[in-house]
Formats: sequence, structure tokens, C-alpha cells
Amino acid sequence: MEIVISLAIGVLFGSGIWLLLRPRSFQVLTGLMLMSYAVNLFIFIMGRLWVNQPPLTLGTSVPDLAMFSDPLPQALVLTAIVIGFATTALYLVVMIGSRGLTGTDHVDGEESE
Repeated sequence: MEIVISLAIGVLFGSGIWLLLRPRSFQVLTGLMLMSYAVNLFIFIMGRLWVNQPPLTLGTSVPDLAMFSDPLPQALVLTAIVIGFATTALYLVVMIGSRGLTGTDHVDGEESE
């Protein structure tokens, strides 16, 4: 399972880098989103996923920490999703404004001939 997740993160990040190097601003925005998804998935997986295990301790005895999932990466990923959504909306508004001012959606502002 680890190799599948590692390959998925690598493909997402590699695709994001490839799109980030494209000349159109929408492709750059899509590349940034793919890279943020890859980083979120990486952080989430670092928290050790457990199936049917509680995230917090409820008893008074000393718990075995190996049997519990870590809630910190889950909170970090949730925060990163919200921040990523806000920055994507900001990039989209800037991209639309740039398109209106220059008449093109190329990153450098001019069409290649």
C-alpha cells in the first residue's frame, strides 16, 4: 500500500510541476492546485492511518500510543485545504483581471508566434 500512495503523490507532484512550467495562467493555477493536493496527501499519510481506531484516549490509564492515530496531521491538512481554497480563489481573480487587462492568458502577457 505504501508504494501505491508514494506513486500517487509522485505523479500528482510531477504533474503539478509540469503544469507549472506551461505558458498559460490556467495551467499554472491547475499545477499549483495539484502540488498542494500532493503535499496535503503526504502530510495526511505521515499521520499513520488506522482503520477502526479512536483518534483520542478516553480512559484514565496510560494508553499505548502505537494504537492511536495522530490527530495533528488531520488538523493540518484540514487547515491547508481551507487556505488552498482561499488562495486558489485569489489566483483565479488575479488571472481573470490579468486577462481583462492584457487580452491574453499567457503568463508573460504576450502571445508566442
